[in-house]
Amino acid sequence: MQQIDFNKIIAEELNVRSEQVKSTVELLDSGNTVPFIARYRKEVTGTLDEVQIRQIEDRIRYLRNLHERKETVLESIEKQGKLTPELKQKIEKASTLQEVEDLYLPYKPKKRTRATIAKEKGLEPLAELMLLQELQDGILEEIAAPYIDAEKEVNTWEEAFAGARDIVAETIAEDADIRKEIRGFTFRTGLFTSKARNEKELAVYEMYADFSEMVRHIAPHRVLAMNRGEREGILRVRIAVDETESLDRISRRYITNPKSVFCEQLQLTIADSYKRLIATAIEREIRNEITGTSDEHAITVFAENVKNLLLAAPVRDRIIMGIDPSYRTGCKVAIIDETGKYLEGITIYPHQPKNRWDYSKQQLKELIEKNKVNIIAIGNGTACRETEQLTAEVISELEQEIYYVIVSEAGASVYSASDVAIEEFPDLPVEMRGNISIARRLLDPMSELVKIDPKAIGVGLYQHDVNQNHLAESLDRVVESAVNYVGVDLNTASKSLLKYVAGINSRTAQNIVEYREQKGRFSSRTELNDVKGLGATAFTQAAGFLRIPDGDSFFDSTAVHPESYQATETLLKRLSLKETDIRANGQVLRQKITGENLKFQDLATECGVGVPTLEDIIDSLEKPNRDPRDAMPKPILRSDILKLQDLNIGMVLKGTVRNVVDFGAFVDIGLKTDGLVHKSQMSDKFVKNPMEVVAVGDVVNVKILKIDEQKGRISLSMNVQG
Repeated sequence: MQQIDFNKIIAEELNVRSEQVKSTVELLDSGNTVPFIARYRKEVTGTLDEVQIRQIEDRIRYLRNLHERKETVLESIEKQGKLTPELKQKIEKASTLQEVEDLYLPYKPKKRTRATIAKEKGLEPLAELMLLQELQDGILEEIAAPYIDAEKEVNTWEEAFAGARDIVAETIAEDADIRKEIRGFTFRTGLFTSKARNEKELAVYEMYADFSEMVRHIAPHRVLAMNRGEREGILRVRIAVDETESLDRISRRYITNPKSVFCEQLQLTIADSYKRLIATAIEREIRNEITGTSDEHAITVFAENVKNLLLAAPVRDRIIMGIDPSYRTGCKVAIIDETGKYLEGITIYPHQPKNRWDYSKQQLKELIEKNKVNIIAIGNGTACRETEQLTAEVISELEQEIYYVIVSEAGASVYSASDVAIEEFPDLPVEMRGNISIARRLLDPMSELVKIDPKAIGVGLYQHDVNQNHLAESLDRVVESAVNYVGVDLNTASKSLLKYVAGINSRTAQNIVEYREQKGRFSSRTELNDVKGLGATAFTQAAGFLRIPDGDSFFDSTAVHPESYQATETLLKRLSLKETDIRANGQVLRQKITGENLKFQDLATECGVGVPTLEDIIDSLEKPNRDPRDAMPKPILRSDILKLQDLNIGMVLKGTVRNVVDFGAFVDIGLKTDGLVHKSQMSDKFVKNPMEVVAVGDVVNVKILKIDEQKGRISLSMNVQG
């Protein structure tokens, strides 16, 4: 098989240089992680970013799989003695797995079909006569006579032609060119339709009771919604296409002699082949393709939401009370200090059936005053609104300044029963751990959320319907990207957080924690070399992302990689600066470079690094302890409750974006139910993708458009002017 330059193909697709792709693939093949390559191998990749590197990683995997499949198919066909030069060339030139499978279909080992049974009866020569269409005269009974054989269960001329038609029908159905044409025609002109099986059971599928949209235009969330309705037995979903035109397209290719005696037989065959073999297969393929595309889109949306949630701004230097609301079993209350350490907790019963409202308020006041609580985090689950009312009353009766925040508790129950939670709080009952998680989500969202299966975080749409393997891979990538983007304190990070650092797996993360417990705090990054199972390769991958704010070396508190320490020292020496100068004012570096009119290329050469690495060193030293999350919007702090009855059409409020989906964004304005900003209300200009306008965690001003008290729905607009 001819050699293909994958690097050139990918380079053209991504509009980068072939050398960049080649170098990146070599780094990936050598076991380097994407965050490490993107951050610390910029000279090698030509400054490709993480997104581009991921694209290369995915594309090289696909092309290699395609190449392997071609080799397998060619070998199989050759063993059958049916590989012609023309077929070999077609397979080698195929650019997708679908093309390869279409070409392989006639030669693919299969179960007994109507066509194979007909061949066993000796009817293949008659089928070949039909396809040749050379006979213009003759009687079908006489033409079929030589093939009638009672021992082979061919008793009449009709049975002979029926078998021949089965053979020809399969031949047509396995014609790669026919499949390609019908697939293309169906995709371009077909309608994705759904109809209700039982209109009384429609519920959320009401809009799909009698729905149709062009296949090529249908939105991913509609595909996933209809698929779910079909799985639940509520909808009947199919692709509708012009059958007459489809048959005409096949006829134009296969009926080459309209005067042939076999013309009518061929017309019957084409109709059978299309209805029985082609149409159903093509519909299945297109639906699988569209569903796959919709899956990937939904996964992308979900992953982007998760990333923004992970990168939400931490609430630092506050003592936080977490409340996990409930009715019958009571509200669980926990206090954590500024580091996230659990101080104490109780259960209060303000709601039905015990209704200890006043006593619960007194209990909360005592806890707040005793522990000097600054902020209360309330989970947004059952009894949230009533608990919010309780909290607002408590705040109004206290002299100290204190606020509350509604926090998503999605996944808190998953965490509560997890091995991680049991390890953290072995002496606490499972129901008491969720409120600690709620409080910690406010203190440091990322550190807490990494302990939970990302699918349970609750900021997606149809995440339980999509390909779960692809979803898990995508979310792992997102968490890995977020963790390494922020960096991790080596002396405080949990095992759950450490395992997402580039080069570190769960076992190594556990070993780091055990080393820390036995030996005490790390004083330098080089100590990592003493951790069991963390070899030289893992150290290289991980070191730059692990920080020691109060370590022996100032550089260990920065994003400067140990392999660049010598270059950094050379830079400081060249600029006549000391570590103390940088600690006092990180801006002095660029001031010196500008003041002395130095060129970055010359400085990089002196330091023995490339310009991108020099830029990164300077950026890291300018803001050594900078947390990029601090630039993200802060949570909205509230002190009084907002009721649905308080709202008026046209009222403008401040809210927090909780979820972004294809059709808009859900915004928390302080009510039990988030309001919806449809994408048509996000801007005075056309918005195709809501993610281009807002992200999870954004604080936005919204105007009330419509209030449906019966359904508890609120329509919002971000066009607040006028």
